[in-house]
Amino acid sequence: MEKDDQQYELDLMKRVAEGSELAFASLYDRLSPFLYSMALRIMNDANEAEDVLQDGFVYIWRQAGAFDPSRGSVVSWAVLIVRNKAIDRLRVRRKGELLQERATSLSGLVSDRDDQSALEPLLRERRARLKSVLAELAPEQREALQLSFFSGLTHEEIATKIAAPLGTVKARIRRGLLRLRQLLKSAT
Repeated sequence: MEKDDQQYELDLMKRVAEGSELAFASLYDRLSPFLYSMALRIMNDANEAEDVLQDGFVYIWRQAGAFDPSRGSVVSWAVLIVRNKAIDRLRVRRKGELLQERATSLSGLVSDRDDQSALEPLLRERRARLKSVLAELAPEQREALQLSFFSGLTHEEIATKIAAPLGTVKARIRRGLLRLRQLLKSAT
């Protein structure tokens, strides 16, 4: 990469750190094709690669002020962030697979009826709390969360169903989850 390109990216980062959405959009347009292809190679799944890319750019937006040009270029920093987000997602995926395998292997040892009866009061309480907290979310966030988590739809399927751009759906889910976390913390 030429020195002019590096300086341009450094200037963009400085403006992003100052809160410039226009600079962030320019940085995204400039880096996202390369970062997406890298995430796709790591994740081997287009949807997960998109999620990794989004997570990476959210992190870049929030941590732009922490970028230190003496430690490397903007591109190398962004690559490191997206790579780490992909690895984290792979770890979570693998951990979930291991837990599922473990639960499946243990399921024959314990009676389902005993588990259900012992956990029912706790589950009933959690369902009631979640239902009341969901009612406090903005309607579009609640709808996106319900379609994603309760109906099991992918982000793309939700976007099609509600006729909204994919980025909007992802933003609604993300904001809804953050708001849900706040509400659940304050309810305890």
